[in-house]
Amino acid sequence: MSELNKVPEVVGPEGGISTRNGVASVERAAFGLPGVPIFVLWLVLVAAAVWLLVAGQFLLGAGLGVLLFFAVIGFFIVQPNQAKVLTLFGRYVGTERRNGMYWTNPLTIRKNVSLRIRNFNSERLKVNDLSGNPIEIAAVIVWRVVDSARATFDVEDYAEFVAIQSETALRHLASQYPYDNYEESGMSLRGNADEVAEALGRELAARLRHAGVEVLEARLSHLAYSPEIAGAMLQRQQASAIIAARAQIVQGAVGMVQMALRELAEQNIVELDEERKAQMVSNLLVVLTSERGTQPIVNAGSLY
Repeated sequence: MSELNKVPEVVGPEGGISTRNGVASVERAAFGLPGVPIFVLWLVLVAAAVWLLVAGQFLLGAGLGVLLFFAVIGFFIVQPNQAKVLTLFGRYVGTERRNGMYWTNPLTIRKNVSLRIRNFNSERLKVNDLSGNPIEIAAVIVWRVVDSARATFDVEDYAEFVAIQSETALRHLASQYPYDNYEESGMSLRGNADEVAEALGRELAARLRHAGVEVLEARLSHLAYSPEIAGAMLQRQQASAIIAARAQIVQGAVGMVQMALRELAEQNIVELDEERKAQMVSNLLVVLTSERGTQPIVNAGSLY
């Protein structure tokens, strides 16, 4: 990541993380009493309020009824893989992650934050690789919220933040590597998929930690040349494959010619001068490297 993308962090006055924009939020446990015992107690008090009203204690019964009506607002339920972020008069007071029913201060405002694993499938982006070639690239990002306070208070919309930062990181990554490396040295987007995915994951982790998001996996889902140069690049790839195959064929043919000359010399089958050796090498290379079957010519006369 470039220096311009880095955000300096220091410890804030309340244990938070101080950035250029202030002190980042840090998740902490909220105050919450078990909901079932409190609900049973609430039912008992409701019965007591009704008994007071029936007994003629209207003022006491009505006052208790108002308090009980106000207290029932404090009950809330936390579903599996969800969290409740609690604020009181604009101040963050904690997060409840435990599943079940709980009771807390009725004056608090509670907001749901999903802790489930999510997928983000980016659009196909048209960017230039390190060599300047236009390419199409897309990625699948697997992520989840790990700090509900940061996700709620430090960014406007953490899901949208993940989408924008993922596309930004993908564009930056594509500009750091060539689509293909024809010199057999260095890394490329097509030839080093695992290394590129690891680099994308590291960059996303650095970008998304400010929103309390953890990146579980990041992989390229689409990689191709842009249509305007796809044909030319295909011809280049075909030419590279042909050259590589020819080089391997020639290397094997030279080894076979060397073996044939060595066997003839060791077994004293025939003695060849340098001119005949050169002619034999030429004939063998033609036979071994030719794309079509060769037609042999049998010499029934003298060798010379």
